[in-house]
Amino acid sequence: MDRREFFRRSANKVAKKVTVHVNDKVEKNAAHWIRPPFAMDELNFLLACTRCKGCIEACRYDVIFPLPARRGAQVVSTPVLDLLNKACHLCEDWPCVQACETGALKLPVKEIDDDSEPEAQARVLPKLARVSIDEKNCLPYSGPECGACQGSCPVPDALIWEGEKPFINEANCSGCGLCREACIFDPKAIRIQSKHAS
Repeated sequence: MDRREFFRRSANKVAKKVTVHVNDKVEKNAAHWIRPPFAMDELNFLLACTRCKGCIEACRYDVIFPLPARRGAQVVSTPVLDLLNKACHLCEDWPCVQACETGALKLPVKEIDDDSEPEAQARVLPKLARVSIDEKNCLPYSGPECGACQGSCPVPDALIWEGEKPFINEANCSGCGLCREACIFDPKAIRIQSKHAS
C-alpha cells in the first residue's frame, strides 16, 4: 500500500466514525420531539430542512410548529408535531409533505401491484410516534365503561377492542394521536412518545 492510499483509507475511517457519532447524537436528541409525516432520518432531515415554514403553514389542523431556540441552534425553527395536544389527521393529500420543496419530507415511492385495482392499493402511512395505553388512567381498565376513543382511529387494526378494553397494535399504529385527542380522561390515558425514545 502506498502512502497516498494509506492516508485515503485513514481519512475514510475517521469520516465514518465522525458520521456515526454525529448521527447517534442527533438521533438521541430526536427522542424529544416528533417530526411531521414522512420525514427523512434525523441527520438527513436537519441537512435538508431549510426552516421555510411551508409544512407548518400547510397543516390544516395547526399540529405542526417550529422548535424554539432553547432546543439548540441545530434544530431551532425545524418543524415538529404537537401530538400531546392535537392529532395528525393523516390527510389524504399530505399537504405538509407537498409543501416541502427540499425533500426533507418526502412521500415514499409506492410499488404498484399490476393485479389489483388502483383503489385497492393499500395507503402508505408514516410511522410518526409510539402510542400506548396507560392502564392506570384508562377508565375501562378500572371498571366503568367509556369508549370515547372507539371509532377515532383511521388505521385498520391499530386500535383494537377486546370486550370493553382498548389495545394498541403497535405493528399497525401510525402514531397519529387521534385516539389521544378523543380521550376524555385527564390526564390522558393514551401516551405518545417519539419513535426515537428508548
